[in-house]
Amino acid sequence: MIEEFEPQIDDYQGKGLEKNAVGLVSSVIIGLASTAPAFSLAATIGWLAIAVGNQSLAVMWVAFIPMAMVALAYRELNRVIPDCGTTFTWATKAFGPHVGWIGGWGLAVSGIIFVANAADIVGIYTLELYGQVTGADTDALLDNKWLVMAIALIFIAVMTWINYRGIEGSARMQYFLVTIQFVALIVVAVIALVAVFNGGGLEGAKEPAKTWFNPFAIHDFEAFVQGILLAIFIYWGWDTVLAINEETKDSEKTPGRAALISTVLLLGIYLFFTMSMISYAGTGRSGLGSPKNADDIFAVIAEPLLGTWGAPVLLGVVLISAAASLQTTIMPTARGTLAMAVYKALPAKFGHVNRFQAPSFSTLMMGVVGGSFYVGFKLISDNILQDTILSIGLAIAFYYGITAFAAAWYFRKEAMAGVRDFFVLFFFPLVGGLVLTAVFFKSAADMLDPDYGYTTLFGVGGVFVMGVGSLLIGVVFMYLWQWKAPPFFRGETLHRDTPVLVPEE
Repeated sequence: MIEEFEPQIDDYQGKGLEKNAVGLVSSVIIGLASTAPAFSLAATIGWLAIAVGNQSLAVMWVAFIPMAMVALAYRELNRVIPDCGTTFTWATKAFGPHVGWIGGWGLAVSGIIFVANAADIVGIYTLELYGQVTGADTDALLDNKWLVMAIALIFIAVMTWINYRGIEGSARMQYFLVTIQFVALIVVAVIALVAVFNGGGLEGAKEPAKTWFNPFAIHDFEAFVQGILLAIFIYWGWDTVLAINEETKDSEKTPGRAALISTVLLLGIYLFFTMSMISYAGTGRSGLGSPKNADDIFAVIAEPLLGTWGAPVLLGVVLISAAASLQTTIMPTARGTLAMAVYKALPAKFGHVNRFQAPSFSTLMMGVVGGSFYVGFKLISDNILQDTILSIGLAIAFYYGITAFAAAWYFRKEAMAGVRDFFVLFFFPLVGGLVLTAVFFKSAADMLDPDYGYTTLFGVGGVFVMGVGSLLIGVVFMYLWQWKAPPFFRGETLHRDTPVLVPEE
């Protein structure tokens, strides 16, 4: 029999994590760093230009809408349940232990996949930057797979160590890394626009036009959907600020505010930078719309815009962006597994907190599993590793969607109190969840195509196998663990009225 308990704010005790360690500004900085803005823009703008041309700006702001709705869901759930388990805790309270556990798995899988791929980017870009600065043979360096892996694993180890030593040091480092990214993006965008207004730019350059923001100018619905799928995930990562809620000043309000501020700032920098790039380089085959440069549009504009040092500077910015995001991706996953252990949904070791008041075993395991995942797939095939990052969208849409639906269901009664409550507590989270569900199934259907991505497995796209397979593996693990942790799966250790818990000593 589950004992009824009405939680009060004084009952929110935390899990041994450092109290009041970060404020609003630090939380916003961490949210921005988690999205890797420079890396996201470099890797996405080209594919958007191929899909929808000048209307890339329209797609970006339309894709922002469901993200803002999901951010609202996170804010409202955090207001009443400031628990670092986020999706796991909230979905368990709303829908029960099985939905909560698999939601936590989706968050963990997305983090592990991103850590592996961000580390690979760091390894590759470090060698490319070295080649640019010294004149060394970059191709020969990159052909040395063991050298790339060594650099990547060193970065994983360093970022794991920084996280292990507590959140304050992590936040201080992110101030520096995020500032470099934003200053560089703004400066490059301004230089590009000045060049255009002075009659310069690449072939196809033109002054910005307000029609670029009009989504109704896209007459190909399939292209529009493809553009939304590309754009929606460049916002991913801001939810890190909710995972550090128990370490944040005013934990019921600050993380939610930071999430909304982060997404709005991201929208602003994404629109401004993309507008300047379209204006400077155009979206034709000789500019941003060139498939050979779609993976990194900085390769198109670096030297013409910034001169000889353009390529090294922009390579350095993307390298910093990937490294910063690697560090902040470890952070929420470690806290998610910490919470799962505290509520007895994972082995107790994951609930250990060290003398720096940070998750110890969870953080170390995130580094070990991320590094092992990276080495395994890197040795098998670079193409398979590439397909894993393309598959990450399914895991993101999955756990974001679960969180949005959890908010709508959890607040379904309170939402009837007034018009504002109806929209903020129920309608917006529900719509955000429905959009992400549609994105999930549309993405999965596209990934079935054998030509989607870099590999074909079992007659379908390797991306589909990686994305759906990683979630199905979670279902298997869940039912295997259910035999070892019956109290959690019976709803005894975490239910709607459970307060935020401290682990047992």
